Amino acid sequence: MRRAGFLFTLTHPHTLHQRGTMVEDTPRTPAATLKPNAIGFVDALAIGLNATSPAYSLAAVIGPIVALVGVHAPGVMLASFVPMVLIASAFYYLNRSDPDCGTTFSWVTRALGPTAGWLGGWAITMTGVLVVGSLADVAVNFGLLAAGLDDLAGNTLVRQTLTVLLIVAMAALCVRDTQAAARLQNVLVLLQTLCLFVFAAVALYRVHAGTGSLDAVRPAAGWLDPFGAGGPALTGGLLLGVFVYWGWESAVNLSEETTDPSSTPGRAGIWSTVVLLATYVSVAFAVVAYAGTGYLTSHADDEEAVFASLAREVLGGWDWIVLVAVATSALASTQTTIIPASRTALSMARRHALPRRFGRIHPRHRTPAVSTWWVAGTGTAWYLFIHWISENALADSLTALSLLIAFYYALTGIACAVYHRRRITSGVREFLLIGVGPLVGAGLLIWLLAEAVADMADPANSAGGTSWFGLGPPLVIALGLSLVGVLVMLARRAASGTFWTERPTVCPDPKHEPEGPAAPEPAMSGASRAS
Repeated sequence: MRRAGFLFTLTHPHTLHQRGTMVEDTPRTPAATLKPNAIGFVDALAIGLNATSPAYSLAAVIGPIVALVGVHAPGVMLASFVPMVLIASAFYYLNRSDPDCGTTFSWVTRALGPTAGWLGGWAITMTGVLVVGSLADVAVNFGLLAAGLDDLAGNTLVRQTLTVLLIVAMAALCVRDTQAAARLQNVLVLLQTLCLFVFAAVALYRVHAGTGSLDAVRPAAGWLDPFGAGGPALTGGLLLGVFVYWGWESAVNLSEETTDPSSTPGRAGIWSTVVLLATYVSVAFAVVAYAGTGYLTSHADDEEAVFASLAREVLGGWDWIVLVAVATSALASTQTTIIPASRTALSMARRHALPRRFGRIHPRHRTPAVSTWWVAGTGTAWYLFIHWISENALADSLTALSLLIAFYYALTGIACAVYHRRRITSGVREFLLIGVGPLVGAGLLIWLLAEAVADMADPANSAGGTSWFGLGPPLVIALGLSLVGVLVMLARRAASGTFWTERPTVCPDPKHEPEGPAAPEPAMSGASRAS
């Protein structure tokens, strides 16, 4: 034990502690920390892009979106970008104040208190658990199809075995070398983006030349109007469109391992959403123009299969280009999805919000080894369990993601405005980008969350139309995970009260104190406390 009546700073790039409070269990030898300056802006941008799995996301939603809004699918992609970039602004400014790998958990705790912060952190870790197995399964499936091994792709045992091996391999890479993982992400994002733009360019050229094999439609500027469909169709389209952007904040979870941690991760997150906008709108234009709404609507239930079918129609014998794009997209996202969940668990553990073992950092690799393997192991178990129930249950578990994502994104937007409330009146820029923008983004996401809950309550809207306890399976899964989270939170509160004594704080007025890690805030306790 050690008492400190002064500012005690560990050898951590942004460690903040509270003056006049107790710093507990400080080791004689400094504990291992995450490896600083391991990745740069380009690496962070690639990780942010790959975490969204753009090729796979497009393959999964383009058919259902067109079935809802027709030719206005590009407009829905554009409209869905708005709440994402507003929340990205919140991530940028919150990261400048507190570059903590726990992101939403740390920031919401600072602004709204430990209960809201804990629930936000739980939501992030559960998204990783829900999706990592599905992404690895898609990577294996499309990889086998691209290699011409269709029979193996249809063999459930082979796919599941390769999926588990892939999760283990990606988790091992995350543990062993952050820099090597970042280099792999650079290659994968370049490959899938190149493949997508080749596909879009060829499709648009064939529409222009009149050589398309389907019911081609000449693209028009009016397709960018998201209100063309109107009514419930627009709401459903936005629900799908918003969540294809999910994942860009993975770059911010690496803030402690990034050069210039108070600026680079936030900029990478914002630019990720901009690059995704260009990619999604371009491909949406190409797909709708080449295939027409009738074809896409009739194949809406096929999800990923419609992309494979379109690839054959557009590229003929070169359809492997799109298959490789989807495979690399899912492969990259398998790895990057582990990052936010594991870093959030690490941040929660060193604040005593989770058991201390989750905060252990590998002394040689300097990565959160325990939390990384925990996410990978739990995600694998969930994948095998839910796949054993049914293929529809696997799809429903992915649909449940939308509720968790909207919840913690909205919390982050609210936290930004609340925590920076002294700053938002200091200028027009601050008022719009720190106050109004994040609140509007949060409001849009709360509205979409409410719409999603109402939609998922009806079992007819679930995959296969099955009913669990009179509700749609996605809503039951989301509510079940939330209930487990509340129970775990109460257990942690009873076991360790250190974290729960923290109180909401406010960002200092920039006129009196500079912002950033160079000027630790007395009001915040242990934002980066090592376990």
